[in-house]
Amino acid sequence: MKICTIGIDLGKTVFHLIGLDEHGKVIGKKKCSRSQLLAYTANIPAALIGMEACCGSHHLGAALAVQGHQVRLIPPQFVKSNKNDYNDAEAIAEAVLRPRMRFVPIKTNDQLDLQALHRVRDRLVRRRTGIINQIRAFLLERGIAFRAGRVYLRSHMAAILEDAELNLSPLLRGLLEQLWEEWKITESRIEEVTDQLEVIADQDTSCTRLQSVPGVGPLVSTALVAAIGNGSAFTKGREFSAWLGLVPRQASTGGKPKLLGISKRGNSYLRRLFIHGARAILIRERKKYAFGGWMTQLESRAHANVVAVAVANKLARIAWAVLVKGVNYRQTPTLSGSNCEGNMAAQSGIKEGQRLHDVPLSSSTPGK
Repeated sequence: MKICTIGIDLGKTVFHLIGLDEHGKVIGKKKCSRSQLLAYTANIPAALIGMEACCGSHHLGAALAVQGHQVRLIPPQFVKSNKNDYNDAEAIAEAVLRPRMRFVPIKTNDQLDLQALHRVRDRLVRRRTGIINQIRAFLLERGIAFRAGRVYLRSHMAAILEDAELNLSPLLRGLLEQLWEEWKITESRIEEVTDQLEVIADQDTSCTRLQSVPGVGPLVSTALVAAIGNGSAFTKGREFSAWLGLVPRQASTGGKPKLLGISKRGNSYLRRLFIHGARAILIRERKKYAFGGWMTQLESRAHANVVAVAVANKLARIAWAVLVKGVNYRQTPTLSGSNCEGNMAAQSGIKEGQRLHDVPLSSSTPGK
């Protein structure tokens, strides 16, 4: 019997396969290594192959696509858990046939490279934060407190280590010197990776176009391209902002809508960058932005954190439109907060009637 659909449960070295016929009946099971898997799929007719979107799935999906197979990556939250390997593969094979299932586009090598750079930088930033917190804790135990701010503490580190009057033992002073050296090395590594991302952002046309959006710089633009590519996985900006988790979580029942805090789904790193970008433009001159009036009105009736998330939601949707439509964002300040929406919609390629500040109530097209 001909195998029409294959579900693969991915592993580090061992893969489990389930084959389904045209009626969805299991007609074959196979366990193989990575090299055996590609050799096996190269010698069978083209089929629909489903896998969980996880580490290594994009590389394997691209290799299978070269062989002529139709590859679909399923978001991890849609794959059944607490099963054995073959049951997982069977669940994937069944899920890949569902007409309303949302799939993850296979990333290119350039996207994976960008993603790797961002993950290395994020790890270094977390490491730097841990070093700073440990230095502060050691100093506080000796009665030495410094106000908040990484730059402020860094400017006083040399004086701390050289001041003989401070109540620091030789052992603790030696540990602080080691932490200070580690801090400087980590800082230099962060700057190196950041410089690499800035060079890529200047050379890539999509990243350059995205940087025309307020609050979007080299970090946000490269992270966005690494995450969603050309944005074709989403049909509208509402879906993208919902995927980022910038929309309210629902607990509605009985026809009564109940909205909670933001869902925090999707790419948490990209969501954090957009919120940082939103906070940055909130402290700037409002008149230079087309939606400055809307931000001022929102601040008068909402908490600062709510305003930051709402602005991040707007920026994400504008950035998606700029990425998909292939046009630059042009800022046209207006006096009315209501009129600015139409200007941004026209400039960013958003369809008429699609309100930028509408809050989507459901998420779509999740990805890895």
